[in-house]
Amino acid sequence: MAVVSHVPAIAQPVDQIRYRDIGVPEIMSIRGEIVEEPVARVIEDKIYVAVGKQVKESKSVLLWALKKWREKRFCIIHVHQPAQKIPVSGLGSKLPVSSVSEQEVRSYREFERREMQKSLDEYLLICQSMRVRAEKLFIESDSIEKGLVQLILQYGIKKLVMGAAADKHYKRKMVDLKSRKAISVRLQAPASCQIWFICNGNIILERNGSNVPEGTGGPSTPGSSSAAEESCDEWDDVTPTPVRRTKSSKEPQDFHNPSPPSVKDGSVDDTLYDQLEQAIAEAENSRQEAFVEALRRGNAEKDAIEAIRRAKASESLYTEELKRRKEVEEALGKENLELERLRKQQDEVNEELQISLDQKSLLESQIAEVDQTVNELEQKIVSAVELLQNYKKEREELQIDRDNALKEAEELRRSRKEASSSMHQPQFFSEFSFLEIEKATCNFDPSLKIGEGGYGSIYKGMLRHMHVAIKMLHSHSLQGPSEFQQEVDVLSKIRHPNLVTLIGACPEAWTLVYEYLCNGSLEDRLSCRDNSPPLSWQTRIHIATELCSVLTFLHSCKPHCIVHGDLKPANILLDANFVSKLSDFGICRLLSQGELSNNNTTPCCRTNPKGTFAYMDPEFLATGELTPKSDVYSFGVILLRLLTGRPALGITKEVQYALDTGKLKMLLDPLAGDWPFVQAEQLANLALRCCEMNRKGRPDLGTDVWRVLEPMRASCGGSTSFRLGSERRCQPPPYFICPIFQEVMRDPHVAADGFTYEAEALRGWLDSGHDTSPMTNHALSHKNLVPNLALRSAIQEWLQQN
Repeated sequence: MAVVSHVPAIAQPVDQIRYRDIGVPEIMSIRGEIVEEPVARVIEDKIYVAVGKQVKESKSVLLWALKKWREKRFCIIHVHQPAQKIPVSGLGSKLPVSSVSEQEVRSYREFERREMQKSLDEYLLICQSMRVRAEKLFIESDSIEKGLVQLILQYGIKKLVMGAAADKHYKRKMVDLKSRKAISVRLQAPASCQIWFICNGNIILERNGSNVPEGTGGPSTPGSSSAAEESCDEWDDVTPTPVRRTKSSKEPQDFHNPSPPSVKDGSVDDTLYDQLEQAIAEAENSRQEAFVEALRRGNAEKDAIEAIRRAKASESLYTEELKRRKEVEEALGKENLELERLRKQQDEVNEELQISLDQKSLLESQIAEVDQTVNELEQKIVSAVELLQNYKKEREELQIDRDNALKEAEELRRSRKEASSSMHQPQFFSEFSFLEIEKATCNFDPSLKIGEGGYGSIYKGMLRHMHVAIKMLHSHSLQGPSEFQQEVDVLSKIRHPNLVTLIGACPEAWTLVYEYLCNGSLEDRLSCRDNSPPLSWQTRIHIATELCSVLTFLHSCKPHCIVHGDLKPANILLDANFVSKLSDFGICRLLSQGELSNNNTTPCCRTNPKGTFAYMDPEFLATGELTPKSDVYSFGVILLRLLTGRPALGITKEVQYALDTGKLKMLLDPLAGDWPFVQAEQLANLALRCCEMNRKGRPDLGTDVWRVLEPMRASCGGSTSFRLGSERRCQPPPYFICPIFQEVMRDPHVAADGFTYEAEALRGWLDSGHDTSPMTNHALSHKNLVPNLALRSAIQEWLQQN
């Protein structure tokens, strides 16, 4: 609990220190019964007024005190109670302090103190307007009543004015206190403190102190306000008036300063009595002069303390200004580095744009040459109409290629711009530096390479103590950056149990980091690569069902449905439990409802065909229109491969011929086990429907295909192999387990040592006084925790499946 005040920062009230320094005991030894009362009056002369943070509510209490004691010195006291809930920007609500970051709590506490200072300054302005000297004093406490009692004890407050209840609760017949704080202060304050309880400008109750001067009486009632005012008037005079007293027989005998004998007793003559009166008068004058000197020295001491306080405040402001200047210089240096980095990126974008423009010029020159050739052929071979039409068609295709090249150049420029600006936007996945990528792949060791394609290379690596798959796109390829941005946009915004988890990315090297799936791709398992065991027919049905589920999910996304566009077994990955995960969204397309084909029923997009030819929709190859039905065709080819294990090229004709001749059983893959012929025949017919040349004849995945596959998958549950697979799936991956709790994490956070822990476990470790890593026992460079959002999402998906 800290006390902050604009008065001099001393351990005891200024008035008490002032009179202790001038040596009051020497003055009191002259004539004790006269000096004691003025000293007490001076110490208790200051009026303390307790106010709240709302000036409107406490103004009436202050005005009552100012009108009653216009010539007194005032001190405005306030107990600042920090808020337990803090408003959070963007949420529109308040959260407990424990749920908000330390920086936001610190910022809001500074805001509360500024608002409190403004309120206290308004109270001082009210006093200034009534020509009354006033100071302000405040303390921080979780309880207002305890804070007031602490101020009374710490500063020896003798006169206190405070509110009895809120003004809205005031009634003219109120005879007792209504405020819990007022009742508590009345009971807990020391008996020496005299308190006036005010409501709506009226005194409700007065509690007299135990050391009140003569004439004030005992504790008053609400009806004794006039008596209280008279008793207060006796305290208004600061300079004491000499009092002559005649000791009665009941008063104790003062041996050090006996009262002068009376004239009537005849023991002293008039001359001696006059000398005694003169000595007493001189002593009184000396006492008054000493008292005035004490007041002067006290004021000088107060001025000196105030000057010291101002000097310390100036020194603190100077230190703070130096600190701010250093922070500004550091921020400016960081901004210059960032500006230089952006300038380099801009130069790279300009170079790539120039390459695109050169390609555009090359295409335009090629078109001009074709036009010239066509003109020459038209003049020489008028009769060769068919050949002329072919050349015209070729010219149109070149124009389309030119338009596509221009569009891709524009998309590249836009993606570069978005990529550069995305550095300043919040991401929902982790960002890794290129040094981390190099370290994870042992400087791109060829032995760690697990995949290679036209897009780039895939490496297995260990990143932040997790097994991951690292996909590096070719930097020299124009398609690389756009594929990177496309895959980040898709996988960072959608989640599905059968979508590969994107853990993070390295934008500076166009690198994507995925969860590592130890069973590789479906293509590897169908070909039994590295002598791996073949997939059973039950597992193949399960994979087909999962693939149908994730494609239905992608095609039904709002507001843009997602078409994969490159569906093939090499892009379907399998985890340790042979659960399929769809990957490689670099060339997928997001289709809105506004992009409709000629029949105005199916979302589509015109683009250049990309991918593996054997799995591509023939209608897409002919027209360039990519639709969700294009993925249905690719799904049908994959389904035929699961049935037969044969290559994709020409597989539809082979299966169709086998069905027509009744030889389907001979075509089924014997490595999958003993296929149920009825289900195999049903799957073959379904796959051929998906592979219809005309996309209008292909079935719908969410209705027609799902009705066939889901019952088959359910029927596989009774087999031994599938029961074993289900049991294995209940075992969580090792990186889901907290190293401290040894349980599946619910709120994973990354510490400074690079390991991921349950947030509650790591905070308990740090709060218990540890500053080392629980795993390596090395000192932690900091205690900040970073949420592992990608891992938390993957854990939630796993928990939903189990």
